[in-house]
Amino acid sequence: MTILQSLILGLVQGLTEFLPVSSSGHLVLVEHLLNVPTSTDITFEVFVHFGTLVSVLLVFWNDVVQITRVVVQGILAPATAKHLYKTSEHFRFGILIVFASIPAAVVGLKFEDQISHAFADPKLVAVMLIITGLVLFLTRLRTPGDGKRIGWVAAFLIGVAQSLAIIPGISRSGSTISAAIYLGVAPLKAARFSFLLSLPAVGGATLLKTKEMIQVGVVHDGILQLFLGTVVAFVSGYFAIKFLLNVLERGKLSWFAFYCLAAGVLGILFI
Repeated sequence: MTILQSLILGLVQGLTEFLPVSSSGHLVLVEHLLNVPTSTDITFEVFVHFGTLVSVLLVFWNDVVQITRVVVQGILAPATAKHLYKTSEHFRFGILIVFASIPAAVVGLKFEDQISHAFADPKLVAVMLIITGLVLFLTRLRTPGDGKRIGWVAAFLIGVAQSLAIIPGISRSGSTISAAIYLGVAPLKAARFSFLLSLPAVGGATLLKTKEMIQVGVVHDGILQLFLGTVVAFVSGYFAIKFLLNVLERGKLSWFAFYCLAAGVLGILFI
């Protein structure tokens, strides 16, 4: 992999991991366009995923600290858990994030290889991008929520939406935020829950890929490429989150639908 390719792929990973346009789908398409050689070495993928993980932690650091603190408090004093669930949004978010992560964990562990191989075809990825575009566009039909709380049923359905994003071309953030909006959750609260929910998903995927990397052996010899790709993924991921939050505050999530639809159609026609 050249330095230019590592910069481009790091940028694509950082932007599309959080913008509702599917990072896995874009990486398949961009690698095809750049003629990046297929390799069993996943070191680069591990590093850029780590970069995006750090960007979420930076943006939502206060939430992460508060959630961790209050959940630990509930674990150490189980008698207070019921009261904390009623009175602390951070405690509710922590418990519901764990619960909502279960569908993606089950699907990821059981079907990741089969689904990833089945949808490695760029044209099939393009079709999935069109589906993502339609999901985003249909949020226009939903009146913005009035601050409805995320409960157990909503968390489970959002988790199921996240599990579908294992399919390249289906956006994780797009599906989870859209699902929450369909359920009547306010867009910014939906995004906040979605990004916090990404921490177990991205962190778990990074750990699994790190384990695989150790088993296979680190054969990637481009240290500069690794460093640059990771930094670019982190910086672009940070600004992608900030940008998406701004777009959601203006109620314009469906803007991304037009991009996904256009990218999907172009992918089908020209790749």
